[in-house]
Amino acid sequence: MTARCTLIIDSCSDLPREVVDRSGVFLLEFPYVMGGKGMTDDLYANTTPHEFYEHMRGKNGEPPTTSQVPAPVFEQVFRAALDTGLPTVYLSFSSALSGSYDAALLVRDQVLADYPEGELLVVDTGLASIAEGLLALSAIEQRDNGLTASELAAWAEEARWFVNAQFMVDDLASLSRGGRIPSGVAAAGAKLDVKPLLGFALDGSLSMVGMVRGRKKGIKQLVEYFNKRCDRQAASHSMIVADADCPRDSDRLRDEIAKNNPTVMFLESNIGPVIGSHVGPGMVACAFWGDDRRNELGVAERIARRVKERD
Repeated sequence: MTARCTLIIDSCSDLPREVVDRSGVFLLEFPYVMGGKGMTDDLYANTTPHEFYEHMRGKNGEPPTTSQVPAPVFEQVFRAALDTGLPTVYLSFSSALSGSYDAALLVRDQVLADYPEGELLVVDTGLASIAEGLLALSAIEQRDNGLTASELAAWAEEARWFVNAQFMVDDLASLSRGGRIPSGVAAAGAKLDVKPLLGFALDGSLSMVGMVRGRKKGIKQLVEYFNKRCDRQAASHSMIVADADCPRDSDRLRDEIAKNNPTVMFLESNIGPVIGSHVGPGMVACAFWGDDRRNELGVAERIARRVKERD
């Protein structure tokens, strides 16, 4: 089937390079700085996960830092996609975790001035890492099945609520340093010597969902999360499992899930440099299609949402 649009995904989706490298799909590479050198997150095309995380483990070097995508990079990718002559959809890293979404909108408007007939839709996925990757992977399939740009954008805006994801980090130091978690929460976690479990709130920010003592218990918690929230009506399940240079843990997670769920199809990946700069070595994560996350709203949140809808 002939594609009716092009698709832009960004490197914060942490997908394997070979999955992204296909006709009509453009990769937007986020920048980071490591060892004083400016780099781009190219999904480990020019380095390895172990090399990156070994640098983070080093005691003498500066920790890697990240920043927003520069406007010229947005412009280059947007123009390349529009030059195909097809409408384009960009699935963006969560706006609650980066200002790049707002920057993308500004550049989009500037670029479209040179493409009077062009169409470029930007969708805030409200997700990051392999949760964003799961949405992007299915969006590629939907594009290949012939959805138009407007149909694909509408699909993504609804489908994002059904992406279920959790991850365990070794500690909260890296997240605290990057401002993603309050320093007081990180300090408390360090004193208790626990492994934090995190997910995504409905606004796209990070949400602490639990703490466990020990990595084995954390992996068990991830397995229970899948068993509780996966789509039981589906004939099979697709899951992305990724780690930040702790492959034995992701192997254990896949094995434990497969014991009682033999139809699960796993995609293995690595946590990329940009996400890795904020979570540090030792993260293990899973993402899958499951329950509508909007149903998790508490009473106060549901009331607040209804008030906003009236306004």
